[in-house]
Amino acid sequence: MGDLEIRPVTRDDIPAVVAMLADDPLGAQRESPDDLAPYFTALEHLSCDPNQHLMVAVREGRVVGTLQLTVVPGLSRRGATRSIIEGVRVHADERGSGLGTRLIEWAIDASLQQDCQLVQLTSDATRLDAHRFYERLGFEASHVGFKLPLQGRPPS
Repeated sequence: MGDLEIRPVTRDDIPAVVAMLADDPLGAQRESPDDLAPYFTALEHLSCDPNQHLMVAVREGRVVGTLQLTVVPGLSRRGATRSIIEGVRVHADERGSGLGTRLIEWAIDASLQQDCQLVQLTSDATRLDAHRFYERLGFEASHVGFKLPLQGRPPS
């Protein structure tokens, strides 16, 4: 894998991260690489929360991958702490290089270091290649996920 650093995202990384988030059919519909203001605001919020780890993989000064790891203390499973992996993306030039595996291994190791008993993730139902990738890494498709969009919905 050569010279690879996995480190927290900085403000300067945001354009490259957003470009990776937008670089697929689903992301192209929901991301806005031309308007970075909401991403900068999100980074400020994430940076203040010690349970949020927004990371980039950097090779030779270039952002080539990203993921977000969220640590969630809980009451269920005998008070277990779990982690959630989100927003895993690998730059198109790096796909198939093992970088995705390195990112997930980093997330699992970071979860163990934070005493998590479980690591989980969701993947859009249409991302069949991603499902095979996660299964190869030992993840099991054990649950059905549900989402409820709240944008534009007033509080009761």
